[in-house]
Amino acid sequence: MPFSPGVQARGIQLLLGGMMARVHKDLRFTDIPKRTESLQVETGAGPVTCTVYRPPSTAGTLAPVYVNFHGGGFVVARPEQDDHICRYIAATAGCVVINVDYAVAPQRRFPVPVTQAYDVTAWVAENGPANGWDGSRLAVGGHSAGASLTAAVCRTARDRGTFTPRLQIIDSAPLDQLGDPATKQSPIAKPLLTPHLMRVFTAAYVPDSVDRAHPLVSPGLAEDLAGLPPALVITAENDRLRDEGDAYAKALDAAGVPVTHRVFEGVDHYFTHTGPVPAGKEAIELMAATLRTALST
Repeated sequence: MPFSPGVQARGIQLLLGGMMARVHKDLRFTDIPKRTESLQVETGAGPVTCTVYRPPSTAGTLAPVYVNFHGGGFVVARPEQDDHICRYIAATAGCVVINVDYAVAPQRRFPVPVTQAYDVTAWVAENGPANGWDGSRLAVGGHSAGASLTAAVCRTARDRGTFTPRLQIIDSAPLDQLGDPATKQSPIAKPLLTPHLMRVFTAAYVPDSVDRAHPLVSPGLAEDLAGLPPALVITAENDRLRDEGDAYAKALDAAGVPVTHRVFEGVDHYFTHTGPVPAGKEAIELMAATLRTALST
């Protein structure tokens, strides 16, 4: 008898958790010192621990802030996998970075991660001066599952009329949880994401298939995109998720949202962590440079 998606997801947590925390040695930016502390934010779905990365001295002014959501298929809880990106952005974009350790499936399913992601970002926007950042100059972003949460946070903030991010970074995002993963193609024979793995992720995170069309689960299926924050959309040529990322960038642009879209050639999902190193560094620098511009005024 086959194992349930929940059991398979727990197996993935055990097997891939440590692996996903490993970053290519030449992408670790070991020359950049780490200035961090931990904080806990109360949300409508329980407390969430965050790691705060501080930039170099900002000459007495409050630095802007970037909220980061890690990847892991909504199943693997390893925020430290983004340590290199958070350190680099804090140091080179001159902003405080909040790396969010949101809850994952199958222990906590949709909508818990979305609720936590939004509530943490709203708290960051509202509680800046007391914590040493400017919450009015805020951006949000993430990789893979974290990029999907980014889109959900921006949509929720728009619909509630609360805060307005200056930028959203959508990196290699699953934006259509309704489509059959087997139809999501790659030009290479063995891409990182397999249809089976993608099905396990989706079934663990959103067990009710009716919810998979929800715009907070599948932002790429939503039609009302006008009024969302400016976006940097990064896709990878060999990634099974490339097509839905490309389509989302086009849909945002058609809705009047300012979009910078970059397809990185010859790379697969998670290349900002495992390489190739030149492409990974270029993508991370693109994130930092876009953030610098968006948060500078």
